[in-house]
Amino acid sequence: MNFENSHSDVLVVGAGPVGLLLAAELRLGGASVLILDRLTEPSAFSKAFGLGGRTLDLFDQRGLLDRLPADAHRWQAGHFGGLPTWLTYDRLPTAHPYAVRIAQHETERILAEHVTELGCELRRGHEVTALHQDPDGVTATVDSPQGTYTVRSAYLAGCDGGRSTIRKLAGIDFPGSTGETASLLGDVVLTEEPRTGLTRTGTGTVFVGPLGDGLHRVVPTRFDQPPPEGDAEPTLDELREALRAVLGTDLGAHSPRWLSRLRHNSRIAATYRSGRVLLAGDAAHVHAPIGGQGLNLGFGDALNLGWKLLAALRGRDDLLDTYEQERRPAAASVLANTRAQFALNRPGEQVSALRDLLDSLLDIPEVNDRLAAITTSTTLSYDLPGEHPLTGTFLADLPLEVDGRPTRLAELLRTGQGVLLNFTDKPIEAEGVPVVVAKTGQPPAPALLIRPDGHIAWAAGPEGTDGPGEAMQRWFS
Repeated sequence: MNFENSHSDVLVVGAGPVGLLLAAELRLGGASVLILDRLTEPSAFSKAFGLGGRTLDLFDQRGLLDRLPADAHRWQAGHFGGLPTWLTYDRLPTAHPYAVRIAQHETERILAEHVTELGCELRRGHEVTALHQDPDGVTATVDSPQGTYTVRSAYLAGCDGGRSTIRKLAGIDFPGSTGETASLLGDVVLTEEPRTGLTRTGTGTVFVGPLGDGLHRVVPTRFDQPPPEGDAEPTLDELREALRAVLGTDLGAHSPRWLSRLRHNSRIAATYRSGRVLLAGDAAHVHAPIGGQGLNLGFGDALNLGWKLLAALRGRDDLLDTYEQERRPAAASVLANTRAQFALNRPGEQVSALRDLLDSLLDIPEVNDRLAAITTSTTLSYDLPGEHPLTGTFLADLPLEVDGRPTRLAELLRTGQGVLLNFTDKPIEAEGVPVVVAKTGQPPAPALLIRPDGHIAWAAGPEGTDGPGEAMQRWFS
């Protein structure tokens, strides 16, 4: 096959979950999208195993929720730093107050099917090796099994992970901290019956979770010695040694299905945008793997960036500047809470005293709710122009009656266009988005302008006299 002189509106580099969801958003808006991934086959292994409430809300808004396995396990609670008292999700502002257990490779498969149905082209085994930008677009040089070729696109999105080639080629720094410790990860068979969850000892921690089919995921973290230099692949003997150092037993670990090393780096890209090159997901930020927040953070990036790239293709390039303005604080929040949780796992009497004190505070519902919201991003809002207190907040869902028929806000957002909900009998003009006259039990406001990513761009005042003109011009003109 001859790939010479390939063209697309947007080139997405990285066919992981974030890149695939971003590509789907772009196709929903009619953009031509090419996805490249350096791997010849999707990975069969998964670092991430859960989708949180905010991600489930986003998936609902795009009709992806029904694609998840019907029998997937749901967690109604989570943890903070492995403290004994669990964080409860039932009071969170989400239509889905739980986390769904699903392996990352399964999520990738679902999203790959979705983007293929939407008409995206996905090329595996194709690696970007050089970039050149000019005022009109980006030219990427690509190495493939068929030879080297170039791709011309108006914009390029780097979704290629924490060691992002695109970030490096674009000359974007990746400041932050490199952890003094690392975790090993092994999907193995255990001879001994393990204690599941997190165990903390004087030398480190071990997380153990069942995967099914006789496998357990074990993640030992040692604080008594630094991780090895370089990128050497871990071995089963190294995993066993780490387990013995922390637990006093290697649990009889054998028959590894997968071994990996997780370095505890906390970094955020110096900028999310360099001209026509943008970063999303782990290419833009990395953090300690605590609480399963990384993948969910990346999905938020994709939903924020997709509709803004579509607007840029129509001439609104300035909207792309709001992408980093809104998403950098979200990443900073995750880095902050994962650093705090990691610190709570360190050995020592002082840390133990801090853990006991913080655990006792989790019995206070307001404290529990606050940490649950922070670790699930379910109260994340953006600092958008507008005086109404709802402006910038996320509206997970709303039961509606439209033309006498029941529907939901999530269903109205399936096209990725955004919507203006009018709960009054006064006509409201909003060129550029569908206007839906609706009824609901207790309207949050007389009218709401919802962006494609589910955030409220404008809410009418109590009298419903002000209009959405300024917000329409800012976000949809």
